Amino acid sequence: MRNARRLRAGLRGWGGVGAMATMCVLALIFALVLTRTGSPAAKAPKAAGHTVTDAVGTKADEECTDPEKQTLPPSDADGATIDAIKNRPGEKRKLIVGIDQNSYRWGYRNPDGGDGAQLEGFDIDLVHRIAEDILGDRDAVQFKAIPTDQRISAIKDGRVDMVVRTMTINCARLQDVAFSAPYFRTGQQVLAPKASPITGYDKTLADREICTAAGSTAYAKLEEDKAAGELPRSADIRTTVPNQLDCLVRLQLGEVDAVVTDGALAASQAAQDPTVELKGDAFTVEYYGVAMKKDADDLLRRVNQVLVDFREDTEDGWRKAYETWLSATLGSDPAKSEPPAPQYLRTS
Repeated sequence: MRNARRLRAGLRGWGGVGAMATMCVLALIFALVLTRTGSPAAKAPKAAGHTVTDAVGTKADEECTDPEKQTLPPSDADGATIDAIKNRPGEKRKLIVGIDQNSYRWGYRNPDGGDGAQLEGFDIDLVHRIAEDILGDRDAVQFKAIPTDQRISAIKDGRVDMVVRTMTINCARLQDVAFSAPYFRTGQQVLAPKASPITGYDKTLADREICTAAGSTAYAKLEEDKAAGELPRSADIRTTVPNQLDCLVRLQLGEVDAVVTDGALAASQAAQDPTVELKGDAFTVEYYGVAMKKDADDLLRRVNQVLVDFREDTEDGWRKAYETWLSATLGSDPAKSEPPAPQYLRTS
């Protein structure tokens, strides 16, 4: 029987963001954006599919209607992938995880977090939980900041063992990576200045310039709806950026009229800037999952077991993490964001 492990995350809130500090941080981010990005009208890359033979891949290659259910049952057993992680020598014996360092309350560097502005947030707590389960040490993690548009390539190239970065499970991505069971429920929403006449994902987006992150489900949805005539054809969706926070910077500078992103992220961005707000309700239902290589079955099963334990832990589990990091931006009722009971593929 595996010993029960509990996360001691040292959960802390940020306690609000001062306007002056926020603008300084955003100014720095914008400077970085200008030096590392090219044309703002870069199109989001399309996922490239490939043939697979494992259970998850075989199912995903068929007609995909419920991507959040295309995962393997949980297990405590080690396998080749986990053994390779455990056998890394010396100081390299760490779980290598792709994360975000700019998403407030999800994965961000808290400027009040001590030396080095340590990484904190809901996703970061989950990473510590996984590391503690696999390696017996919640701090045995090597974090790698991965832009939104590089999440899949980082996994396929072996730069990370997994990505825990507000990553939506969908059918296209299942062609390239495997996903855990869902750990969070959200949906796409519109973010715009409070004074804007935009009212939501509707006709008020006509003749407006909309920013999304390259490779995001938001861009894919806008592209699909525009082609189908469900989004005004005059809406300009060409502006894409490497990281979602870059859209907030462009919105603040008046370079775009609106941002479309996951409501969970948009709420955090609105908390950073009191001049913007969510417009209208969510117009999709999406689930975040932990992504990893398609052939890492043992790691996938192990992460799914961690997620079961995380949700059942009434002291330091999912609901405690929600209360600490997200209740201030998403509301006091976690039931709206907690995913349904997981469903798994039958492998026998």
